[in-house]
Amino acid sequence: MESYLMEFGNLLLRWLHVIVAIAWIGESIYFVMLDNSLTKPNGEKDSRYDLIGEMSSVHGGGFYHNQKYLTHPPFPLDEKLHWSFWKSYTTWLSGFALFCLLYLSNASVYLVNPASPWAWAAVLTPEEASVAALALLVVGWLFYDELCRRISPDMQRDGLLSVAVSIMMSGVAYFSSHVFQGRAAFLLTGAVMATCMSANVFFWIIPGQRRMVKALNAGEPPNPLDGKRGKQRSVHNTYFTLPVVFLMISNHYAFTYSNEASWFIMTLFILAGALIRQYFVLRHQGQNMLTLPAASGILLFVIGMIASPTDIKVAPTEAKSSNSHDNKSIPANSNDTHMVSRILQERCVSCHAARPTQAGFSAPPAGILLDNEQDILRHQIKIKQVVTSRYMPLANLTKMSDEERQQISQWKP
Repeated sequence: MESYLMEFGNLLLRWLHVIVAIAWIGESIYFVMLDNSLTKPNGEKDSRYDLIGEMSSVHGGGFYHNQKYLTHPPFPLDEKLHWSFWKSYTTWLSGFALFCLLYLSNASVYLVNPASPWAWAAVLTPEEASVAALALLVVGWLFYDELCRRISPDMQRDGLLSVAVSIMMSGVAYFSSHVFQGRAAFLLTGAVMATCMSANVFFWIIPGQRRMVKALNAGEPPNPLDGKRGKQRSVHNTYFTLPVVFLMISNHYAFTYSNEASWFIMTLFILAGALIRQYFVLRHQGQNMLTLPAASGILLFVIGMIASPTDIKVAPTEAKSSNSHDNKSIPANSNDTHMVSRILQERCVSCHAARPTQAGFSAPPAGILLDNEQDILRHQIKIKQVVTSRYMPLANLTKMSDEERQQISQWKP
């Protein structure tokens, strides 16, 4: 019953997270589109106000006319003023709750990476891995914020800042993929970006806007830097958006994060997402730069080439020593479905059964049953993919040997 409640809580939290994320991202993309679609106002400007642009549009059976003022709007700044922040905060909070429920509560399976090439990371306890994951979120935000403060505090070197942030995210991808399990590494890299996005809203965008409103209501000129800083962080958020969306759904695609070059694959995906977003930003400004989606397509092609599966090669001595059940050794030349079924029964059925015996599972992951040969044959392609890529078994809890993986990779039903 406890596993079921965890699963049901996961469902509700994930649904909430998706709902508020769609609302936040949708609103953010809309305002970026609006900002980049503004044109100079027609006719004479009223010198009392600083109208910098306007846009007319049609949608939902009606017509709209939007205008943007920097600091002196011709309308009262009262309780009817729309603020955009609760969607951001709720997205981050629901995402963090999901991370706690799924990853921190079962860190031995989802976070700890005993195969890490870094000796200190390979021996982390579940508690230490959890602390390291939380520290990555905090340090990631602090480091990003310092980059913004030091490189372009007055918004005069935002191009250089963009390069620095890109290098930083490549470093986060490299670090996380060497310390944590592959799926967690992708999610944590996305979580660092999402934390920066929400923290930008909480620490910079909304406080600056509140100071501007307070000054205007008091009849004082607002500090223009508040508006410029808010704009800077909003621009960063819009380029983070598509990479974050990919990283949050990447757990469905084991070939991305189970690859030895997973950090590089992750970096290329982040860059591809930013290029796609740049295309739409420029499209709103009237520029149709097809080279941007073309460049993104090339990056995706490169990812496909890097992530393509390779056969497992196992030295006989390694295969023998890596098998923790010597009394159940497997002939090296067997490709028989029955033999594969025996391997899966021992290594996988504790999770992939109608009633899983592995703690934390109330139902088989992805609804895949592996406790009979008929279902095994139905899922043969998926089985070979996740076993060959070493994604399954999770954290290799059941000690599947390289010899067993080779048997499955060569299996021809």
